[in-house]
Amino acid sequence: MNPTRLEASHAAIALFILGIFWSVPAASASPPSAEEMWKIIQQQQKTIEELKARLEATDGKVTASQQRIESTEKQAQAAEKKAEEATAAADEAGASSSTAASWVDRTHLGGYGELHYNNLENETAGTELDRVDFHRFVLYVGHEFTDWLRFNSELELEHTLAGDDEPGEVELEQAYIEMDVYQNQSLRAGIQVLPVGIINETHEPPTFYGVERNLVETNIIPTTWWEAALGAHGEVLPSMVPGLSYHVMLHSGLQVPVTGANAFRIRNGRQKVAEASADEPAFTGQIRYAGIPGVELAVSGQYQSDVTSDSLASGGIAATLFSGHAIVNKGPFGLRALYARWDLDDGLAADGPATGPSPGRDVQVGWYVEPSYRFALPGAVPGDLGLFARYSETDNNAGDASTTDTGIDRWDVGFNWWPHQNVVFKFDYQNEENGSDNDGFNLGLGYQF
Repeated sequence: MNPTRLEASHAAIALFILGIFWSVPAASASPPSAEEMWKIIQQQQKTIEELKARLEATDGKVTASQQRIESTEKQAQAAEKKAEEATAAADEAGASSSTAASWVDRTHLGGYGELHYNNLENETAGTELDRVDFHRFVLYVGHEFTDWLRFNSELELEHTLAGDDEPGEVELEQAYIEMDVYQNQSLRAGIQVLPVGIINETHEPPTFYGVERNLVETNIIPTTWWEAALGAHGEVLPSMVPGLSYHVMLHSGLQVPVTGANAFRIRNGRQKVAEASADEPAFTGQIRYAGIPGVELAVSGQYQSDVTSDSLASGGIAATLFSGHAIVNKGPFGLRALYARWDLDDGLAADGPATGPSPGRDVQVGWYVEPSYRFALPGAVPGDLGLFARYSETDNNAGDASTTDTGIDRWDVGFNWWPHQNVVFKFDYQNEENGSDNDGFNLGLGYQF
């Protein structure tokens, strides 16, 4: 019992003792007998015992109440601790969720693909081609680490199946880091497509006419052409000449074969950054002007000191590429035109193709012009329809001094139907002359996202 309750008990006893004296008759009265006094004492003792019992019960209730209070305080403390832990967990979960959301917001997925059907006949060779092929399936992944540092990549599966004795390949076409170093100026490092021609950089099926890529940007500019590169790009005097930009790269080079039917053929020299020889790096630069709405003009150049990458013991074969193109879109009318030319050193051409680009491959050249007309379809048919025609000349043996024409002259006419801007159905008819005679039609389906 605490001191406060003890004092209250003593005070109660003292009051009852006083009560005894007050209950005794005054001195003027006759004193009680011994028997009466004994009864009074027993009565008072009984009262005292009842008071003690009540005090003890009260003390027990107070103690129980204190215990309940202490228990409640402990429960409150425990609840407060749990609340704090829950708050901390919620904050941590929120932070984790915020981090995840931020990662998702900064990561971008995309891709494109195209399915082709070719029905061609070569009367000269007496051969026919009747084939369907899912030519390309490409996935794009990009991520922004910060507002000034990002990653871009493209992974491609060609012809559906890849592996031993299979027609396709799995290829990593792009995988580079891009860093903004100044206003409108950036650096890139990694696997990149080269800034040459039109389709090499922008080759998603909905962006060009025709089922197959044109011959000039297949055999002269070996689209798709990528290398391991360190490069810079940006605008040139944007305040004075808006729309004028540059792109320069130092990169791995070609390694053309030096024997056989494909000796010094440019397309067969792509190494695709697969354990590629780095003995002879190359340099590519481009100047592009897009300051007028709907107009793009560009020139590109490349130099490699040895296009064989030291495959010839007798000496290197330097190679230079020049290309220029124009894209004009005014209302429904469109026009594309491109010229590309390779010049290879003669080397020791007189000794045969094993030591130089002979016969004729010291010059490889091609060009095309492609007008088009695109318009929205009327009525219930969705999307746009585009009509086009293309004339091209391509020659991988243009340096041949003989009178034999080794080039390919080709007409392509057809249409693209875009039910959606990112989905296209294609049809074209082709007619070839001179070096090849593949005539027939092609059907295609393409998409991008």
